Amino acid sequence: MQWLNNDRFNKTVNIPNPLYQSLEGRYFVGQTEHLCFGSGKNAWGGLMNPGRSDVNFFVNAFTITNHSDQPFEAEIWFNPIPPGKPMISRNVTPANTALSPLPKPEVKIAYADDVEGLPRKGVMAFRRIVPPQSTLASDEDGKFIFPPGGSFILFLVAPDHEIIQAEVAFGWFEKAEFDICK
Repeated sequence: MQWLNNDRFNKTVNIPNPLYQSLEGRYFVGQTEHLCFGSGKNAWGGLMNPGRSDVNFFVNAFTITNHSDQPFEAEIWFNPIPPGKPMISRNVTPANTALSPLPKPEVKIAYADDVEGLPRKGVMAFRRIVPPQSTLASDEDGKFIFPPGGSFILFLVAPDHEIIQAEVAFGWFEKAEFDICK
């Protein structure tokens, strides 16, 4: 039974990238406050990377929760200037809470509701319909990458006469600009 000798086998373990990023202290999750919009006024929530952050961020997942009885449209924008006066969410945490001290993200979750107008500049990459009384979830596996000064915005389009209450949430990881391939 010499072939059963464990000294001859190398053990290899594969783990998902989000778990790896969390173990490294680079994965964060968070959400906006409740967003109210409708009757011609829109709302948005997004990840905003400060210009001097020295990190790229990778969108791993996002959700949009619709608390209303009406569907609405969500536009996904890359690097726009959104309308309104943004507020910064404090509902953000590292995914790995076993680390000490806890890591702090460079990227901020910003949001605004009851805003007039549309995002300027940037690119509206795609749209989604958010059904009533549901949560739309999207796993992006880190494929959307934004440098310092970049942003990933979920723009919630107001229906004609209904008032909607919603929130958006994100999972993302951050890496130093010079460390992008690791």
